[in-house]
Amino acid sequence: MLISNMEVVPGKKVARHLGLVQGSTVRAKHAGRDIMAGIKNIFGGELKGYTELLSESRDEALARMSEQARQLGANAVVNVRFSTSSIAAGASEIFVYGTAVILEDR
Repeated sequence: MLISNMEVVPGKKVARHLGLVQGSTVRAKHAGRDIMAGIKNIFGGELKGYTELLSESRDEALARMSEQARQLGANAVVNVRFSTSSIAAGASEIFVYGTAVILEDR
């Protein structure tokens, strides 16, 4: 499955437009990560626990979107975008969406 943030893919043409596909996940902070983040805030630096959490969340949301596109018969998702939002104290949603298409060589 080709995933692209571009509207068009060089060397390919959109043979069929299958519609909007999306994937999301809601994740809560881990108490252990919160404690380490609080300490890190005092001394500065990257909050690696949160970086890993967000990376895993993006991967999960992308996988869900890709699966939805596969179910429609797509071989690509174009014009992909990410969004984040706070759902509750300590919980955030990662949302990804794009257009499922069938691409063919030109």
